[in-house]
Amino acid sequence: MKNLTAQVSGIAMLALAALPIAALPASALAATASVKISDINLLSPEGMSTFNKRVDWAARDFCRAERNLGAAAACRTAVKAEMSEKVAVVRAAKLDKASTFAAR
Repeated sequence: MKNLTAQVSGIAMLALAALPIAALPASALAATASVKISDINLLSPEGMSTFNKRVDWAARDFCRAERNLGAAAACRTAVKAEMSEKVAVVRAAKLDKASTFAAR
């Protein structure tokens, strides 16, 4: 009886763990948003302006399947936040490299 109970509870735990993934639309699991940055200078105001425009377009494209306006806005905000976090790391590395280069 203990073995059956352990099996049932194990299956229930797996089912509960899969619920958040099952709630996501299929497009969210396969799609990625990307922004090309190799051709812009992220350390200049012009480069950051170009980056922000590209992020806006990428977020709109990534979230276009959302039919609910609130969900679409939340999706765009999340994409922009993630892109901002990632570009901050790249900018910090570029600043560090620039200051290291200048010090030599």
